[in-house]
Amino acid sequence: MKFIIEHLEKNFEKKQVLKDISFSFEAGKIYGLLGRNGAGKTTLFNCLNKDLKSDGGNFYISEDGQRREIVPEDIGYVLSTPTVPEFLTGREFLKFFVDIHEETIKDLKPLDEYFDFMSIAPEDRDKLLKDYSHGMKNKMQMLINIIAQPNILLLDEPLTSLDVVVAEEMKQLLRSLKKGRITIFSTHILDLALDLCDEIVLLSHGELEIVDKADLGSREFKEKIIEALREDGNE
Repeated sequence: MKFIIEHLEKNFEKKQVLKDISFSFEAGKIYGLLGRNGAGKTTLFNCLNKDLKSDGGNFYISEDGQRREIVPEDIGYVLSTPTVPEFLTGREFLKFFVDIHEETIKDLKPLDEYFDFMSIAPEDRDKLLKDYSHGMKNKMQMLINIIAQPNILLLDEPLTSLDVVVAEEMKQLLRSLKKGRITIFSTHILDLALDLCDEIVLLSHGELEIVDKADLGSREFKEKIIEALREDGNE
């Protein structure tokens, strides 16, 4: 399976944020979408999730040489700021999600198995979501996407504000789930992208560029990326 973007563009009045973006993502890999704050990473995700209407171009899935259009079930989107219904408990929220997606969920499990999988303690499962920490809300947002098993998982800087233990748990989880799906991980932190991702894609000057990781341990490699990002910030 491939996720193919062709000539995608997005403008906000006179500012062109995405400029003729074309790229092919392959299943089984975690892609690090690396760019400075304000480079257009969230804009790109919002266009791919169809929360924003693009001004040109298209994107689709290619399977066994056949092209098909993206449907809502293909994409899971984890926001940088978790969005959960805070008036529900963790268990109520999870049950609600499972109930409305019951016909499409593969290998449905008891709710407590899902909580165990995400290392959410038994005493926290019946608390209101408004009393969850940022990291726990992030886990719940990630959990419903894991249950839904989308073909494409968009992660918008999900680890930036997590403590070191939760962040490491999430990285291990993402590595274990990458088989059979395309994971695109947005970040502005170079070392995080190098640690987690199989491929690094640079969003600079409104365009996507694959970065050769062959020399990722070298000083020249980091300097090249930093210089490209610095130039992007000077536009």
